[in-house]
Amino acid sequence: MQTIEVTSIKDGTILEQLNNCLGGTLSESWGERTLQFNNTLGKGVVRSISFDWGVSLLDCDVKFNEDVKIVFKASTVPPVEFIFISKGKFKYGPDEDEAFIDLEQYQNIIISPKRYATKTFLFPPNQQVKVNFIRIYKKEYLKKKNNNVTSLNELLLSVFNDENSNLPYKHAGGFNLKIADEIKAMNAIDNEGMLRTLSLEGRLYLILAMQLMEHHDFENKNILPESISKEDIKKVYRLSDYIVDNISDPISIARLSQQSGLSPKKLQLGFQVLYSKSVNEYVRQLKLEIARDYLKNTDLSVSEIVYAIGIRSRSYFSKIFAESYGILPTDYRKQLKQLS
Repeated sequence: MQTIEVTSIKDGTILEQLNNCLGGTLSESWGERTLQFNNTLGKGVVRSISFDWGVSLLDCDVKFNEDVKIVFKASTVPPVEFIFISKGKFKYGPDEDEAFIDLEQYQNIIISPKRYATKTFLFPPNQQVKVNFIRIYKKEYLKKKNNNVTSLNELLLSVFNDENSNLPYKHAGGFNLKIADEIKAMNAIDNEGMLRTLSLEGRLYLILAMQLMEHHDFENKNILPESISKEDIKKVYRLSDYIVDNISDPISIARLSQQSGLSPKKLQLGFQVLYSKSVNEYVRQLKLEIARDYLKNTDLSVSEIVYAIGIRSRSYFSKIFAESYGILPTDYRKQLKQLS
């Protein structure tokens, strides 16, 4: 495992200290600092840009070849961090003596370690991780005119006011694809100069507002229409076994909704979060995977396999099988026999 220590809370210095271990190249353009690396440890891009009133963005797109632990040892008050993972996942340790917790893709996360505490992120090997950190330096932000932090709930307000500096704060809320869409749009900005800076800042504040909205509704147990809770994700995950067990039956969204207790909209959102597919796309792909196994491991005819996976048209099955695997099912079986 590679351990990287960072002793600064300033974005620019963080990149410099990361680069001491990552051995990449640093560049700067239009107020953005970018670290790029590609070596035996892994490859990726980390960029940072700071705005007024103590707001900054730290954006990472990395893939390591081994476990990498990044340890932050702050000697000053750390910022509040609004974290959103667009791809992959990693672990967070709020202090040296506390257990790691999973930070997951599409989950709305807010952290504020206790003052002068050690903070650790553990990145897994061979997994691309795309993550945005919106960092707010509390004292600077409170100087902002019309900051309106008093509208936050009591606990988060105390974090901004630094009232409980010896207590860490962590919010691992719902899963939200709308935030993921906004981050994708922010990362796609390709203007230069003033247009780029203004576009990035505008998107950043929109994303921050959405994360605060999700936090407010999560704490008040009002899940947004475009959000889904961890418990609902578990219900969606359990449906995969149900679909396999009933693969020969017509499997409709209404049936899965009744089985899981989730609304059709929540069901679709859950499948997008877990599998990046709609319900129908996931069911179809599962049917095709089972059919491929039948072709490989049984003597069932294609017609029997079509019936076994709950598809009523052999021609339709052949069409979608060829679209997915680039070969007709009959040719696939012939190819397997030639290889055996």
